[in-house]
Amino acid sequence: MNKIILSADSTCDLNDELVNTYNINLAPYTIFLKEKAYKDNIDLVPNDIYEIYSKEKVLPKTSAINVVEYNNYFKPWVDKGYEVIHITLGSSLTSSYNNSCIAAEQLQGVHTIDSQNLSTGTGLLVLKAAHMIEEGLTAREIVKNLKSIRENIHMSFILDTLEFLHAGGRCSKVATLGSNLLKIKPVIEVDNSSGSMSLGNRYRGNLKKSIVKYIKDKLSSSDNVKKEHIFLVHSGVDSNIISLAKNTILECGDFKNIYISMASCTITSHCGPNTLGIAFETE
Repeated sequence: MNKIILSADSTCDLNDELVNTYNINLAPYTIFLKEKAYKDNIDLVPNDIYEIYSKEKVLPKTSAINVVEYNNYFKPWVDKGYEVIHITLGSSLTSSYNNSCIAAEQLQGVHTIDSQNLSTGTGLLVLKAAHMIEEGLTAREIVKNLKSIRENIHMSFILDTLEFLHAGGRCSKVATLGSNLLKIKPVIEVDNSSGSMSLGNRYRGNLKKSIVKYIKDKLSSSDNVKKEHIFLVHSGVDSNIISLAKNTILECGDFKNIYISMASCTITSHCGPNTLGIAFETE
């Protein structure tokens, strides 16, 4: 039996059920809020961010996992003779991938993979790795397979507001004001060849109608969508809207597994509340 540890950055946004079922280890990002350091989704959750921002208009700053942290994280497994497969947030968005590679060079048996994605786009790649481990593939075989399929994983988000992007310096005040006044819901597309983000479609109207249009457009515009797994990730959306989104997915295809998860603090601090995204795989 292969001795393989499966690991990922906390930004993969997998829910507790999947993490526990497949024994997935998560390396947390550091969140700095009001001069205090927190571990992502351990010491701080998205609702804490919203509460503080609502009262004080203060947003957290996120910090990539550094080389020393990765070294300390991997070493106990390596010392016990395990091989480690670690999947990171897209390298175009963070230094975590490079830091993980540097740590891996100092240890034997650590395999770092750039997901070229974020949130559950990364999470879907982690789930694929978990299934390969169950099938008995070696670590090197798994790494090779993951690199061959990562550009088939598609991730996007629809935002309810540009306020958090503006507060974080990623969007102009004029654009934020215009979107809010016109009730425009922009879509953020993830480039699965690098992990970089760009503006996609923009939907006008309330959040429910916009989410339905967004999901239908995404799933109808992609050829050969695999029906095995699809992820629905959100940053704190009403349960009725989540049910609506899930039903819309089912209208678009007979998906075997629809996984619902909450976005990490790292993702939430940039997107803000009522953000919803989907991640799926194509042939």
